[in-house]
Amino acid sequence: MTIMGTSMQETAAAADAAGAAAAEAGIEVRILSRVEEFAQVTALFRSIWTAEGDRAPVNVETLRALSKAGSYVGGAFEGDELVGACFGFFAAPERRALHSHIAGVSARMRGRNVGFALKVHQRSWALEQGLDEISWTFDPLISRNAYFNLVKLSATPTGYLRNFYGQMSDALNGADDTDRMLVTWYLHDPAVTAACRGSAPDAPTALAEPLLSREDDTIPVVHETSARLVRVSLPRDIESLRRTDPELATRWRLAVRATLGDLMDDGARVLSFDRSGAYTIDRGEVQ
Repeated sequence: MTIMGTSMQETAAAADAAGAAAAEAGIEVRILSRVEEFAQVTALFRSIWTAEGDRAPVNVETLRALSKAGSYVGGAFEGDELVGACFGFFAAPERRALHSHIAGVSARMRGRNVGFALKVHQRSWALEQGLDEISWTFDPLISRNAYFNLVKLSATPTGYLRNFYGQMSDALNGADDTDRMLVTWYLHDPAVTAACRGSAPDAPTALAEPLLSREDDTIPVVHETSARLVRVSLPRDIESLRRTDPELATRWRLAVRATLGDLMDDGARVLSFDRSGAYTIDRGEVQ
């Protein structure tokens, strides 16, 4: 038996994975539906992304509308405290897809895999709706986000978006351009299924030539190479650089844009992201 192309066995397995991920994190993840809960989400997101007194990146009214329309608004609770939240909205009907717009976790819960539990819950919910994929964007210069999305979740990079949100000037993005990597989570992919069970292995480090590296562990350096497989390294901590040395942070963004971004525009495939903080990219047949 299937529900809109998704088998009952697959939805049951996804729900089991979501329950296991939440239990391991010591939280409960559930769909939110009340105004009071949406107010908690806006307060949490304000604490993550904005300076004191600034507006949250989403308001209660928008969350209420998304929930009423049937889109995904999920929250992670430790006891009665909201410690993480995620929301998204449906894509065009023929795509059977969700765009996951914002996910955030309380700073004190870092290292507890709350974000992972939220995403696994979101996948379980999406499969129940008969969806095939979820897409979202992330800052391609933040190593922990790249590792989380490409390795821990096995999402597939599908685009590089330059200055996608314009100038945000929030606590995390600073005043720099908001380049983003678009990823797609193919919900029926065996690699995604394994990742949601917590068994996705680290991608092996391929033999690749450096295209962008860190000189003295700080400065971006672009190399000339004709290799098919290339590596694009990231700064150790772009978020700190944006606060302490905005000029150097901008140099890094421009270097990543000119290497990773241009390669993806030309059809190159991002194969992996490793713990050293580098993307491995297959450029295809180099002319």
